[in-house]
Amino acid sequence: MLLLISLLPLLSRAQTKVTGLITDAESGEPLIGASVIVKDSGNGTVTDFDGNFELNIKTPLPVTLQISYIGFQPTEIALTADMAAKPLKVALAGDAVTIETVEILGQRISEKQKAGPLTVESMDALAIRETPAENFYDGLGNLKGVDITAASLGFKIINTRGFNSTSPVRSLQIIDGVDNQAPGLNFSLGNFLGSPELDVVRVDLIQGASSAFYGPNAFNGVISMETKNPFIHRGISVSLKTGERNLLEGALRFADQFTNKDGLPFMAFKLNFSYLQAYDWVADNYTPVYGTRTDENNPGGYDAVNIYGDEYSRYFDLRSVSPWSDFAGLGQWHRNGYREVDLVDYNTQNYKANLALHFRTAPDKAEESPELILSSSFGSGTTVYQGDNRFSLRDILFFQHRLEFRKKDKFFLRAYMTHDDAGKSFDPYFTALKLQEAAKDNVQWQIDYVNFWRLNVKPEMIELGYPELEFLLDEDGNIVYDDNGLPVLVFDNEAAQQWLTDYADSLAAWHAQAAAVANQGGNGYQAFIEPGTDRFEETFKDITSRKSNSEEGGTRFYDKSALYHLHGEYKFTPGFTDEWVVGANARLYTPISDGTIFYDTADIRITNFEYGAYTGIQKKVLDNRLIFNAAARLDKNQNFNYLFSPAASVVFKPRPNNYLRVSFSSAIRNPTLTDQYLYLNVGPAILSGNLHGVDSLIEVESFLDYLGSQVRDTLQYFSLEGVRPEKVKTIEAGYRTTLWNSLYLDMGYYFNFYRDFIGYRIGVDSDFDEFGFPTGTTVYRYSANSSNKVTTQGFSIGLNYYFADYFALNGNYSWNKLNKVFADDPIIPAFNTPKHKFNIGLSGRNMNIRFGGKTLRHVGFNINYKWVQGFLFEGSPQFTGFIPTYYLVDAQVNLHVKKLHTTFKVGASNLLNNLHYETYGGPNIGRLAYFTILYEYKKL
Repeated sequence: MLLLISLLPLLSRAQTKVTGLITDAESGEPLIGASVIVKDSGNGTVTDFDGNFELNIKTPLPVTLQISYIGFQPTEIALTADMAAKPLKVALAGDAVTIETVEILGQRISEKQKAGPLTVESMDALAIRETPAENFYDGLGNLKGVDITAASLGFKIINTRGFNSTSPVRSLQIIDGVDNQAPGLNFSLGNFLGSPELDVVRVDLIQGASSAFYGPNAFNGVISMETKNPFIHRGISVSLKTGERNLLEGALRFADQFTNKDGLPFMAFKLNFSYLQAYDWVADNYTPVYGTRTDENNPGGYDAVNIYGDEYSRYFDLRSVSPWSDFAGLGQWHRNGYREVDLVDYNTQNYKANLALHFRTAPDKAEESPELILSSSFGSGTTVYQGDNRFSLRDILFFQHRLEFRKKDKFFLRAYMTHDDAGKSFDPYFTALKLQEAAKDNVQWQIDYVNFWRLNVKPEMIELGYPELEFLLDEDGNIVYDDNGLPVLVFDNEAAQQWLTDYADSLAAWHAQAAAVANQGGNGYQAFIEPGTDRFEETFKDITSRKSNSEEGGTRFYDKSALYHLHGEYKFTPGFTDEWVVGANARLYTPISDGTIFYDTADIRITNFEYGAYTGIQKKVLDNRLIFNAAARLDKNQNFNYLFSPAASVVFKPRPNNYLRVSFSSAIRNPTLTDQYLYLNVGPAILSGNLHGVDSLIEVESFLDYLGSQVRDTLQYFSLEGVRPEKVKTIEAGYRTTLWNSLYLDMGYYFNFYRDFIGYRIGVDSDFDEFGFPTGTTVYRYSANSSNKVTTQGFSIGLNYYFADYFALNGNYSWNKLNKVFADDPIIPAFNTPKHKFNIGLSGRNMNIRFGGKTLRHVGFNINYKWVQGFLFEGSPQFTGFIPTYYLVDAQVNLHVKKLHTTFKVGASNLLNNLHYETYGGPNIGRLAYFTILYEYKKL
């Protein structure tokens, strides 16, 4: 590779590099996709998402540049050597006639994106504003290869290329280069604590392994948001949205600049604020948990998905008793639990605020000046998050402060800190168990239940003809004795089974009576605590106000964790290559949970430090038709060894608007803080991190077998090594082209190689007394790595077709496959991804519609149909089940009133109200119709 790089300069020609910015003369907005061509030659380029362009001119100066953009008056510039020495700034005036077709094309697909080595899906400012979904984050789910999962109205998860999870630890979300994760969780809560929509100028979704480019945890992809620069995007924007489910959302953005004594802008600021409230989707799936032993036909009830406290317990399982015993007919039964809706606050609220100051240290250089940025962001709210359990996040707080010094496309030095506060958040599932315990523990509840059955139900069963144990009689009617002189007893098992079938309704009624008796108080115990009563509210508040540690015994999380990050990068332009990038970063985590999440009890204080360095080069040859990229990164976490992440790619442009790409990339994911330090008692088990390994755990199935047999040889033990980082390597190939200046095609194929998957392993820790009875028994779930090597593959294709001046037809299809399922491996995380999915959309922009003699101008619309094939979603045991195939239609119509600087938009997510689940255990999601008014006054 080094030899090839050393020879590449011989293939290139002497040329002049010209850079510049193309803007709208009226609004000052950058024009994306404007054409810049050297007159009387085929040499040219288009502007990128920021309106910037870079053009290598192969002929001697001076030359004439032709700059054009559909809907604007073209212009020509006589470019001299002196002019080429500094960036050009060109403002195009608007034409009387606007043809929107090519404008759409330019704003969605830039030359830079076409020539990129990775699979990148993007939304620019216009696409964000015109998305048919209720918000732009939901709109990302309509992009090629993108999966979006709604765990609640406030918490959405973006994922690509498989192994989806409601805890998206394998995806990285950054805003202006800043990691948006909540430090205690190690992942982002969707856009709940992200950027207000009015301030987002672009979202890039980089798919696949990207550690060499973005650092650890860019495992399955990166969601990169860029906010508006107040020097460029000045003015005031106000939006108001209302809709179904009591939706109300308001947002404000205000930005301006100040000039120095020479009249040059030297400082700019922006202020953002947004507020959202709505009544969340309700998780009310009361069907039996997937794969459990009992269902709706079981007289003793079953374990329902969104009822907590009704799970299987060995105290409530007498299926193995003799059918003639006093407990006949009991079988397996379930305790009365609590519905999620009785425990969770579904009144979603979300506040976001941001203040940023930008200073130009060399105002005379305008956009080329270095900038000093001071920014502070705040987020707060109430929503539902789904992980191992469903969690009620109440009054969570999120603070992020950033200090950055940068020069665009040259260098940056960035420092930021993030703090979170769990507020009044709690675990509803564990709360249900605590409510039951406050009334009566499982042992006493079982005793009361069984005693009622033995004393009341069994005699009635006998009266109704249930078989009894009888003496065996000979032909003469005499009792038969065995060899030991004992009478032989017989029982008609077939008749008993038939009786239980015939009297199933009676059994269900008797079980209900037994539960009612067991739910009564007395003898020092309390009655079942009914939701909606004052007693329930008092007990509930007491439980959820106490911390979920051993000292307080409640269910409230205490989390005041923080992270501190420092990152620097510099781009060189040496003679042997076009671009050489070097960078390094370091991060410190300081989790503080007071024993409610991590094992930081007493005097234990946890910190976690990691750092890394990277470098990359790019070389363009053959008149920029062949682009070579290579990058490498080295990372170190204090608890793990050094890890190396290389990447390389080749992009070939055989002819204009055609790009072939082949790439190799890799990624690592360090175990999260919970993988390393977790210690969380959730009732039936303790969830534990696994930094140092575990010895001599008992397999759960063998322990259950032992309880029945009391044979020690049936116990099977295992040990676990300490958790270590997981790794992936990806090979990818793709092709992008534009045909007839109206059809854009992008297709790609990937193959992934995974090692050391991080999952979980459940085991039992128990001692045994001299009689063989278990003592001190505790069930643990430890983080652990899989020993199997896993491969996945996928293909995607997207098409955008622009026609009839105003319209665009788009579609995409994705196929993802887990190549081998290791049925005997309890650790590999679930793929949780549909094998097939597709989107089809139609949009129009700035249409003029005639009504009689009048014309309605600047009308637009967007409609998208999504189809997702059903798949098995594997989460925790409570939340593992099948997601049926579903489809969605999102649609919106908008009208822009230019004189009022206002856009009116009406639309709906899931317009046809197709109720569906996106994650097992999550809510049943229906339509969300909305109406939005957006006022934008852009200051020139």
